[in-house]
Amino acid sequence: MTTAPQVARTLGTDGRSMELKGSVGFASLPDQLVNKSVAKGFDFNILCVGETAVGKSTLIDSLFKGSFDDVPVSHKQPQVSLTRHTYSLKESNVNLRLTIVSTTGYGDQINKENSFKPIVEYIDSQFETYLQEELKIKRNLMETHDTRIHACLYFISPTGHSLKSLDLVCMKELDKKVNIIPIIAKADTISRQELIQFKKKIMEEMGENGLRIYTFPIDDATVSDTNNKMNEQIPFAVVGSREEIVAGGQRIRARKYPWGVVEVENETHCDFVKLREMIIRTNMEDLREKTHSIHYELYRRNKLTAMGFSDMSADNRPVSLQETYEQKRSEHLKEMQTREERMRQMFVQKVKDKEAQLKGSEQKLHDEFERMRKQHTDEKKQLDDKRAQLVCFAPFDVTQVQA
Repeated sequence: MTTAPQVARTLGTDGRSMELKGSVGFASLPDQLVNKSVAKGFDFNILCVGETAVGKSTLIDSLFKGSFDDVPVSHKQPQVSLTRHTYSLKESNVNLRLTIVSTTGYGDQINKENSFKPIVEYIDSQFETYLQEELKIKRNLMETHDTRIHACLYFISPTGHSLKSLDLVCMKELDKKVNIIPIIAKADTISRQELIQFKKKIMEEMGENGLRIYTFPIDDATVSDTNNKMNEQIPFAVVGSREEIVAGGQRIRARKYPWGVVEVENETHCDFVKLREMIIRTNMEDLREKTHSIHYELYRRNKLTAMGFSDMSADNRPVSLQETYEQKRSEHLKEMQTREERMRQMFVQKVKDKEAQLKGSEQKLHDEFERMRKQHTDEKKQLDDKRAQLVCFAPFDVTQVQA
């Protein structure tokens, strides 16, 4: 027989506990939540960052046992760009809206200084889209397609030596914005001993450069042991394949070589199964939760702080949203009045300058008129003097004297 749940709540300074005498029914809340979540479906978004032809699309096909859209690209891309595809998947009665975002042209340019910028801008743009929906007066977050990146699979080229400077710079820019899961791509191209040393070197370089990658949670007793062991396996060395072969009467994904076969889901060959177990079957919800509670909250806090919103005033007093709004509104009105006064003064000054310019032009025209009038008067006087001289020296008329 099920005993009545023990419930305690604190009221006031002395506190008060209350014991239920029978079943009320709120113990079914988890079941209600599950049913509602299943009916709504889930969003999960993966960002694949890695150099061209490192095996990003092939690994995604292997993870979800499908064949997703894949357009081959060359190594001659002028800049880094991202492609996004969204798919509706269903397993049993659970619907998953999966979005795959992949880089193209990453690491192909001679100057790789700003290769991370398009990736950072995309992540921020998805945060901004969600924030704008959240700030709407009439919002519908339950029905909004959540496009925020939940997991970033960072593909490390299997050099066997160390991380490239491009990898360190990019992951440093991304570790505050997304859950980074580093993986060694095409792990079948290096020996087992080289792989062990490569993993060790990668983790040492990440620690030395202060990179913060996603670690599987160990606070849940049901998965803490498994997650703790898997944290020691990071970065996962994986192999992907679209080719299927028949082994033991079953069709499996594998890569065939002249010297043998590498089975994708064979844990003695690579860490593919561990990766899938960790990010899909065990910690998918934790990835979604950390994206919202850590990375998105950091973006939201920084954005609202830049807009002038704060929880505390300058004198360390709690400030409500209404007070902040009124303060920002008052500051905005003062700023607008200041701008208006500045513009009015500028207009008055421009009018004065124009008047002075027109008066100057008028004075120039007047001076030019006086000069031309004086010149005209002088020329007329000269003509009159010459006419008078001509009259004085005119020839003597003899016929008039005889008459």
